[in-house]
Amino acid sequence: MKNTAISRRTFVVGTGSAAIGVSFGALLPITATAQSAAFAPVAWVSIAADNTATIYSAGSEMGQGTMTALPMVLAENMELDWGRVKVVQAPPDAKRFGNPKFGGGMLTGASRTVQGYYQPLRLAGLQAKLVMVDAAAKVWGVPADQITAENSVLTHRASNRSMTYGDVAKVAQVPAELPKVDAAMLKPMSQFKLVGKDVARVDVADKTNGSAVYGIDVRLPGMHYAAVMAAPVQGGKPEKIDDAAAKAVPGVKAVVPLPWGVAVVADSFFTARKARDLLKVDWSKTSRARSYNSDAIIKEFSARAENLTDAGVTFHSHGDAVKEIAAGARVFKASYTSEHVAHFTMEPMNCTAKVDGDKIELWVPSQTVGFVVGGVAAVGGFKPENIKVNITLLGGGYGRRVEAEYAAEAALIAKAVPGVPVQLIWSREDDMQRAKPRPLTAQHLIAAVDAQGKLVGLQHRVTAEGIYARLLPGPFKAGGNKDTPVMEGSEGVYEIPGHLVQQCLEDRGIACSFWRGVGPGYLKFSIETLLDEVATATNQDPLQMRLNLTQKTPRAQAVLREAAQMAQWSRARTGGRALGLAFSDTWNSFIAMVVEASVVQGRPVVHHIWAAVDCGHALTPRNIQTQIEGSALFGLSAALGEKFSYKAGEAQEKNLGAYNLLRAGQTPEVTVKIMPTDNPPGGIGEVGLPPLAPALANAIAKLSGKRIRSLPFPQTV
Repeated sequence: MKNTAISRRTFVVGTGSAAIGVSFGALLPITATAQSAAFAPVAWVSIAADNTATIYSAGSEMGQGTMTALPMVLAENMELDWGRVKVVQAPPDAKRFGNPKFGGGMLTGASRTVQGYYQPLRLAGLQAKLVMVDAAAKVWGVPADQITAENSVLTHRASNRSMTYGDVAKVAQVPAELPKVDAAMLKPMSQFKLVGKDVARVDVADKTNGSAVYGIDVRLPGMHYAAVMAAPVQGGKPEKIDDAAAKAVPGVKAVVPLPWGVAVVADSFFTARKARDLLKVDWSKTSRARSYNSDAIIKEFSARAENLTDAGVTFHSHGDAVKEIAAGARVFKASYTSEHVAHFTMEPMNCTAKVDGDKIELWVPSQTVGFVVGGVAAVGGFKPENIKVNITLLGGGYGRRVEAEYAAEAALIAKAVPGVPVQLIWSREDDMQRAKPRPLTAQHLIAAVDAQGKLVGLQHRVTAEGIYARLLPGPFKAGGNKDTPVMEGSEGVYEIPGHLVQQCLEDRGIACSFWRGVGPGYLKFSIETLLDEVATATNQDPLQMRLNLTQKTPRAQAVLREAAQMAQWSRARTGGRALGLAFSDTWNSFIAMVVEASVVQGRPVVHHIWAAVDCGHALTPRNIQTQIEGSALFGLSAALGEKFSYKAGEAQEKNLGAYNLLRAGQTPEVTVKIMPTDNPPGGIGEVGLPPLAPALANAIAKLSGKRIRSLPFPQTV
């Protein structure tokens, strides 16, 4: 979609970091016909004469429901008839569609999509409604405050007149002064008509009938395909290439050297891959990653985490933890490790690109337009204004598609065959070999209680590779060298007089990245299992101990009590089963989880998971339930066996046969209760993951007396 020039007044809804640009007028037409017929009171929505509304969705849809949730928020506050709403992907225009939670960038991840867009979209929807009301008031010659709006219809009850938004679109003019809106004018949760209701997701129908277009589904006239032989170790480069056999394969169009590998372009992906496998390449031996061995690295990380003289960087500090621990009546120490884990998205990495002179167009399943543009500009030498990006549906993201090296790679290949669209596909083996896994970590925790068993001090040390340190070095340094995604989840609402969190970053040559619930996945594991250990040692009920630690946070207490009631926490289990509890407060959402488990032949078996969730305004409860179920099982898979390892810098797990994902027979029943509160919405796509592993580990400790301190769990517990 090509943006037209701004010909009408542009204004801003919100202030400061929450501001978001919206425009009055048909700024972003869907089609040329729509441009002449539609009326766009704000840049997010246009109203056609037939009373249909087209709303842009700024987030990438990867199965989390963004394409439904965001338009619902605008429709709620604009009083649109949801049955007459169409949703389309927003064009890559960060000035108008950027997420305030990402500094105005168009990025989907970190459970910030709804959090970032919610308030601006509410205000934009309200402002659009007021524009429609004012326009109707002028047509009828009545005061605007006598007109009501509902289901895309404006009504003046005193004269028994009504008109649709489509009628207004035919005659509306830009007002001399735009309506002013602020948060005080927004309706409360009790008046919501759409938000909080279970409407059908707008992406599911096409996914069900097969018409949905993911990146790998893109087809263009004359399209060629590309396969890449990449360096077996990150940082490697091709030094000598023998491509004679590859070029001899019928259908091969080009062999393209890359800074990190060699690409083959052919008339089919099968041909490209066949020829790619015939390449003979000598690789450089200078990459630092060649010395990377997971088993050795995790021991070195553990030693650093346990070395209290290495202060690292203070990530969080409250009170004097060291002093509180020294004065404690009893001290507990524990060390934890977590291995690398891969993303294993259903759809492997792919991108289609076409170069036309100094311009390039890409079709890509990506979580961030900005990184695609930045990567293509940096690697391919294209000016940002000459890069057009079309975001498709994503067959899973989990943070992997925040990275954009596959798009930059496609751009380089397409540049070598100008005028021809080229679709680059990584095979599953390529995807695993070139993974950017969750960081490997080691943690050391020291906790102290007073004579009454109250937790008074907690020192939490984390050694890990960085994410922001590699990906965003400028902001990372400006922020005091704090790697937020690595450490997210380490703070929390627990009321501890002395709390110190220290971050010890490493860089060993392996690029690590975001993963579903990346930091909280391992940080809540250590915190919540140590808390249970302290509770057991001091004869406290784990539930009551958490309630004592959250007395100033009623929302936390509510979910803890509800989850306990759902699982009948106080009822003793028989038949070799036990319950474990854990809590998480990351992403401004509160969740308590109880797991019922047993141990069969040394292996954990999960029978039931109960979760109570308060994410504030619950936009679509059924979808929230689905997200909790999915992320809990994602966490269960990681806890029970996912391990991605390296030897001499080479990935050891090549495909599903060696990478231990959760199987259908291992999935338990999951019961979720959504507890909406009149608070801004928190994130939800990752929320079910952090409490799963500690809740399960705590249940196993009740059964065996053994404390699990590693992710994944040991082969036998």
